[in-house]
Amino acid sequence: MEGVMSLVRGVIFQPPPSLLVSAMSVVGVVSLGNAGLSELRGNHMKYSKFAAQPSASTSPSPSWSSLPSRTGMLVAYTPAFLAALSSLLLLHHGGDGASSSRIFLVESALAVHFFKRVFEQTLFLHKYSGTMAAGTAIPISVSYFSVTALTIYTQILTQEALLPEPAVDLRLYGVVLFLIGIAGNFYHHYLLSKLRSSGDDGKKKEYKIPKGGMFELVICPHYLFEILVFYGIALISQTLYSFCVAVGTSLYLMGRSKATREWYLSKFDDFPPHVKALIPFVF
Repeated sequence: MEGVMSLVRGVIFQPPPSLLVSAMSVVGVVSLGNAGLSELRGNHMKYSKFAAQPSASTSPSPSWSSLPSRTGMLVAYTPAFLAALSSLLLLHHGGDGASSSRIFLVESALAVHFFKRVFEQTLFLHKYSGTMAAGTAIPISVSYFSVTALTIYTQILTQEALLPEPAVDLRLYGVVLFLIGIAGNFYHHYLLSKLRSSGDDGKKKEYKIPKGGMFELVICPHYLFEILVFYGIALISQTLYSFCVAVGTSLYLMGRSKATREWYLSKFDDFPPHVKALIPFVF
């Protein structure tokens, strides 16, 4: 309990600058955690392997209309990238050196992360053969945009409230962790792209058991490195909101990776039993 209180006091994370930020921190963790539980229960977000899979829910969510998968991914990621880039280029970063540097690094990290998403998943690396429901693409887009905008807003609000800098400066560790996450996520997305035998040519997509890198230990190493990206941003930011986003992202991707492993087990009789879902040797 004392350790948790020390976080609130600002030893590692700055305290929330407003009641609104505190509420949004709780809402973020709860909503993402619930999304992770939904994945475990079979109520999957309709993209990737689960795009056409029936939901375990008795009342399926509306699909509205179908988009080409590449277009759906572009809808999902572009608003968050534009929000981070606009903040980086247009906002004046006043205040003392530490606070200004922290805001700039947070904005830069978010812009890099979502630029990578747009670049590799919609313009360059990934191959697609199916569709994505607008009813999936739009909520994902709103979620990413909201997280990006609120992370930056919280950082600026913290500076304007003249809250003292945390006693322990973790910016450098956050940058290192972020870069490891970005590099690892990109590499394993590259390995996944090499497995696809077809893309936008309309042919049937053929799935294979991923090999190479950390795929020898877990089925979703790209999720593991994405989690590292958000914890890296949390260490750069050192606000309670960014930490809650990282925890919520972890909960969701834990559920999604577990569901993915079960999907592979159901499709491949030769799936290696030692390969875990997300964390080598553990989960």
